[in-house]
Amino acid sequence: MSNELRGSDLTRALLKRGDKRIWCAVDDESDEQAMVDHCDNDFTAHIVTFKNGCFYCSAGMSWLFAVPIKIVAVTQDEMKI
Repeated sequence: MSNELRGSDLTRALLKRGDKRIWCAVDDESDEQAMVDHCDNDFTAHIVTFKNGCFYCSAGMSWLFAVPIKIVAVTQDEMKI
């Protein structure tokens, strides 16, 4: 079993450390849903705080789950064109 922080636990730890505007996949059901619920959904947000059991994004919306993500542009080679 790993003690490595993941998902919403990691986001809470980053906020507690003082990080600002953490790019996250968000959802109100679970960390897992945050990572798969992408169809017709603006599923990412800059998380700026955690209070009263909710994550809050820079737009002021609240979320129950927020998983830190990293978005990187792909290259032509990676797309096999």
